[in-house]
Amino acid sequence: MTDDAALKTLVIIPTYNEIDNLEPIVGRVLAANAHTDILVVDDASPDGTGDLADALSRRHPEVHVLHRAEKDGLGGAYLAGFAWGLERGYWALVEMDADGSHDPADLPRMVDQLSHHDVVLGSRWTPGGQVKNWPLHRKVISRGGNIYTRLALAIDVRDATGGYRVFNARALERIDLADVASQGYCFQVDLLWRALQRQLRVVEVPITFVERERGVSKMSGSIVAESLARVTVWGITRRLAELGELVRHGRRLPSVRWTSHRTLPATGR
Repeated sequence: MTDDAALKTLVIIPTYNEIDNLEPIVGRVLAANAHTDILVVDDASPDGTGDLADALSRRHPEVHVLHRAEKDGLGGAYLAGFAWGLERGYWALVEMDADGSHDPADLPRMVDQLSHHDVVLGSRWTPGGQVKNWPLHRKVISRGGNIYTRLALAIDVRDATGGYRVFNARALERIDLADVASQGYCFQVDLLWRALQRQLRVVEVPITFVERERGVSKMSGSIVAESLARVTVWGITRRLAELGELVRHGRRLPSVRWTSHRTLPATGR
């Protein structure tokens, strides 16, 4: 651990059976980003990913490893990584997939947005963003899920389910991570929803998402179903709270649509 951790970025990479992808993504992150450390959070991968992470850590002082005893989901891995990073004083904490679908070269301009924002979303579906090598059904699921989330929660975020994100430490402390239990797509929406309700400043930065070349996606129908169900409950709860506030006090709750969210223009890439 370097002495100036408070000035550094921590990239959190959850892994489960990513032995073919881990070394390339670690190399790309280190090559493209100065003042950046990496935390690999491995869920006892049976393919030896955890052992490879340990070897990379011995080779690169910027790489750290957090071993978990069993596969406990994407949300749990990120929460463990956030806790690890906050305890060590990192000022920017990044979510990044292990499979190479998130380009580490995008990270400097995303981190740069923390000078004016609390949460930076790498967005596939905002103008200037794009997805490569996805079949049509994956695009339909992702775009449809994001449209439904936007309507259900009355927010203006175009990519609420994306997994390439940067948080400043203050944002994570305010989000109240202790009772987050969501996984997958829903975990990403959960954190964003908490951030917007707390009036944190959120910005979307257009990125190009490239489908993995090696390994198998962890996405499943149950993860999508969980997300839709929870988003529906959150949307209904919010509307009931708005109605109660209007009836009891004659005033509206602060908007989650406009006051906390903006999109970086495509020309800002």
